[in-house]
Amino acid sequence: MRGETDAPGAGGSAMPTWTIEATDVVKTYDTGTIQVRALRGVSLNVKRGEMVAIMGPSGCGKTTLLNCLSGLDEFDSGRVLVNGEDIRHLPDDRKTEFRAKSMGFIFQTYNLLPVLTAVENVELPLIVSGTRPKVAREMALRSLARVTLEDRAGQRPAQLSGGQRQRVTVARALVNHPAIVWADEPTGALDSQTAGEIMDLIVELNDEGQTCVLVTHDPSVARRCHRIVYMADGLIVGEEIPDRARAAGR
Repeated sequence: MRGETDAPGAGGSAMPTWTIEATDVVKTYDTGTIQVRALRGVSLNVKRGEMVAIMGPSGCGKTTLLNCLSGLDEFDSGRVLVNGEDIRHLPDDRKTEFRAKSMGFIFQTYNLLPVLTAVENVELPLIVSGTRPKVAREMALRSLARVTLEDRAGQRPAQLSGGQRQRVTVARALVNHPAIVWADEPTGALDSQTAGEIMDLIVELNDEGQTCVLVTHDPSVARRCHRIVYMADGLIVGEEIPDRARAAGR
């Protein structure tokens, strides 16, 4: 099933009104001796161009929700549409391809392959989705330039600072012009100054129209989003509209 769409544009294709439509998502972890209900019927919609923060205490289900919405993890029941695509019923190979083409990921621990250079790490999603190597390299270099790291393209992660590594992950997240960027504690491993620089970059990208959902423990990070979603015990328990969104008239 496809999500609600806007009217077709000049090219005749319709775009989903929502980038994310999640309805009654349930996820249970079975340890063999106990069942943990990580998500207990979570519903969440995210508009195109919106930047949403998910907050809550450790163990409340924040990262589990992000993983289920992005297709990194299976869930027991419910529905998740990403850009109108029902990801729960996609075969594994199609889901991998869809993530590579339509999503970008920013992780606290960078998740860069240590044996690859910065540009090789950035072009990896393109290679996975079948982009020709020459085209993938050109796109990766442009993405590194976007985060002011084109001069570090040939260096491996161990040769880069923490902030530079995170910029490489941002470049990798953006290289495929994704429908959505998922960020799990994107500033958690950084000092306050570098964290501010990374958030400046993410906000700038969002101002240009990039949809983003991020998990964070940091209220100063969350308040730079359009909406804060609060979780507890596997449920969404509240929302807040920060000053940034109010100033923009959202």
